[in-house]
Amino acid sequence: MKWILSISIMASFMIACNGQNKSEEQEMDLEVKKTEEQWKQELTPEQYYVLRQQGTERPHTGEYNLHFEEGVYTCTGCGAELFSSDAKFESHCGWPSFDKALDQNTVVEKLDRSHGMIRTEIVCAKCGGHLGHVFNDGPTKTGMRYCINSVSLGFEAEKEEGKTESEK
Repeated sequence: MKWILSISIMASFMIACNGQNKSEEQEMDLEVKKTEEQWKQELTPEQYYVLRQQGTERPHTGEYNLHFEEGVYTCTGCGAELFSSDAKFESHCGWPSFDKALDQNTVVEKLDRSHGMIRTEIVCAKCGGHLGHVFNDGPTKTGMRYCINSVSLGFEAEKEEGKTESEK
């Protein structure tokens, strides 16, 4: 009898700690909807791992970790504008950090119970791609630290008024 109880407790724990599941993604009203096969064809293996499988890139390896040009950071999966360079700061955590999203409707916060932790996952509101996590330990006025995988981001540099990139 004890082993039946142990098995059902373990099963309940595994279900509760599983984090995201496809039904949650289906509940989101996503503007960009693609099959997993389409995502695999359009994204690099690393982008697919992070954006579609809730993976994480190694710290201090991402293109945008120590990147401080002026412009807008976009979603690699769909091109949605997510974060302004004005919100970016160096947090020394190894991933690009921002203190707020560009707009409250650009990212969606979801409870993440994976890996035995309770965190807040951030996904793109347009395509549902995993971006990273948000924590309430930021050093700026907002107190937030959006810790984002570089591989989830693209970047559009701010253009000088009236000049093209080649005229700068």
